[in-house]
Amino acid sequence: MADTGFVQPLLAPRSIALIGASDDSTKTSSRPLRYLRQAGYEGTIYPINPRRAQIAGEQAWPSLSALPAVPDHAFILTPTEQALEAVEECARLGVPVATILATGFSEDRNAGPARVARLKSLCRDSRLRILGPSSLGAINLHHRTILTANAAFAEPDLPVGGTFVASHSGSMLGGLISRGKARGVGFAGLVSVGNESDLSLGEICAATLDDPKITSYMLFLESLRHADDLREFALGAAARGKPIAAYKLGRSPVAAELALSHTGALAGEDDVADAFLADCGIARVENFETLLEVLPLLERVALGATTGRSPRVGILTTTGGGAAMVVDGLAGRGIEVVTPSKETFAAIGAAGVAVQHERIVDLTLAGTRYDVMKASLEAMLAAPEFDMVVAVTGSSARFQPELAVRPVIDSAASGKPLAAFLVPDAPDALRLLGQADVPNFRTPEACADAIAAAYKRRRPRPAPPAAPLSSGTRQLDELEAYVLLAGLGIDHAPSVSLPADGSKLDLPFSYPVAVKALSAEIAHKTNVGGVALNVTNAEELKAAILRIAASVAANCPGIALRHVLVQPMTSGLGEVLLGYRRDPDAGPIVLLAAGGIYTEIYRDRSIRLAPVDLAGAREMIEELSISRIFQGFRNRPVGDLEALARAIVAFSKLAEYSERGVIDAEINPLIVRPKGEGVLAIDALVQLAQQGDRDD
Repeated sequence: MADTGFVQPLLAPRSIALIGASDDSTKTSSRPLRYLRQAGYEGTIYPINPRRAQIAGEQAWPSLSALPAVPDHAFILTPTEQALEAVEECARLGVPVATILATGFSEDRNAGPARVARLKSLCRDSRLRILGPSSLGAINLHHRTILTANAAFAEPDLPVGGTFVASHSGSMLGGLISRGKARGVGFAGLVSVGNESDLSLGEICAATLDDPKITSYMLFLESLRHADDLREFALGAAARGKPIAAYKLGRSPVAAELALSHTGALAGEDDVADAFLADCGIARVENFETLLEVLPLLERVALGATTGRSPRVGILTTTGGGAAMVVDGLAGRGIEVVTPSKETFAAIGAAGVAVQHERIVDLTLAGTRYDVMKASLEAMLAAPEFDMVVAVTGSSARFQPELAVRPVIDSAASGKPLAAFLVPDAPDALRLLGQADVPNFRTPEACADAIAAAYKRRRPRPAPPAAPLSSGTRQLDELEAYVLLAGLGIDHAPSVSLPADGSKLDLPFSYPVAVKALSAEIAHKTNVGGVALNVTNAEELKAAILRIAASVAANCPGIALRHVLVQPMTSGLGEVLLGYRRDPDAGPIVLLAAGGIYTEIYRDRSIRLAPVDLAGAREMIEELSISRIFQGFRNRPVGDLEALARAIVAFSKLAEYSERGVIDAEINPLIVRPKGEGVLAIDALVQLAQQGDRDD
């Protein structure tokens, strides 16, 4: 069972030591005492400063060991070297939790690793748990514990509610609390995890899951380090019906580089992060503003609500231009805005409302009347063609807020998700919607972003067990890789090994053939002249073998090529790439992409955490743009997409066979043949982790 004993001293401490507290109100180290007193913290506070008898009029103590009792929580505000000394004293005295403000740990490539190792050693050898380093603190608004050095918490009347925030960036807590206050978002607590040398973001959040005061979570992520903890937290949150929204940096290479310099952890490849968060049931939003607005929608949209297809959205509006902006935003995210059915238009008409039979149901000025909007909403919310409905309101939302949003509020009890986008700046109308807990958005971008994020989530599953692997690796040659594929149930092209000196040319199949260098030391044969295609007879075969051997010798002088691989030329309807990798952060993933030599150019791909089931494999195929050519495009034959889905499932099961030690595997190309004829691997790469003296 996971350790949760740190939660009380971290988020509801009965006593706090402020090590390095300052009497100078201009210094960061003076803030925690001031904020705690301002919030009405009821526990005991011990300001510690060997050069002061008093701090802000309160008794100060010369050291942690001089205190009359061991505090629950020590907030270490000193510079890096003194912070290490303070942590050692905390460990020695039995302090349960210490938060370190100082930097100079993971970020410092010189002295940092030794410092981090020292922190980890202290945690192993004592009861101490560490938040940080580079943490701005932990806040529990229900407990009135404002234990932070973040200047934003000088804000009076902080909004109390049910959302718990965890962030890699301490400064973003201030951005969320101030912007949240302006939107009426209430917070249960906020924590800045910093470098996560000990306590991770996922571990902290998981430990709060059974707190009834916490109903939802907001995450600000710079990386996926400790992804296993994050996944376990997401599983627990899904089981309890507590939604999670996340904003993650790293969508661009520059942003990933900034994440590295700020926290010492490189944000992983963004496609992998996106797949990881979606597979964990975490709604990743693109816009920071959406993070503050998305949670009410997540509470209404079930995880995996439209598995296997795009969500269908209906739009009802009093302003065509405002609705068109939402349509554009949704279309750009692959979400269909559906035209109401004849039956739905008839239901709207039966209520005495006349509308054009178009994709957007535009009530025009008539929609400002309560009865018109309410009847139209009821008809659309009852319509089976929609998964959710968006009500877009124009200028009346600003000048007649009660009239404009009352029909939306009164319709929100429908079992179908309903959201509102207000075109004008209409704070009173937004307040009314917020008080009624109706999802509402200030911009069309945030509205579309939130809907896409809500429906992209999938129901999380436990991670497969992973055996510890050594740092060494070895690659299989292509024939060995085919043996592994055959064990998974994936067919490959007939193949035979011939000597690289051309002394043997007998083949068990007919010409034309392909000839390839066969060596575990050559991953990409084309790059070294190791491939010959459309070889039509024995004479050409011998020439191709000798030419390949000479090219490998010239390009790879350290490799002694002993054999070549020969296969019959094989064609199909098209090629895909099927890949598997144990990502250092996210864990095992499976990837489906456009195949052949253009894979990296097109970047047409779909990624999931491995293993996947058949439904997940079908989704991956549907997400791949190139898959359209296998669906009867321009009267072409239909491809065997079910066989492809089964191959994806089989390949992804490498995640369940940790004893095989596969860390990377790729089939490129995997030929998709006509329906009923299956798929065929034409080339394969497999890299294993070296495990002792195993030779499998």
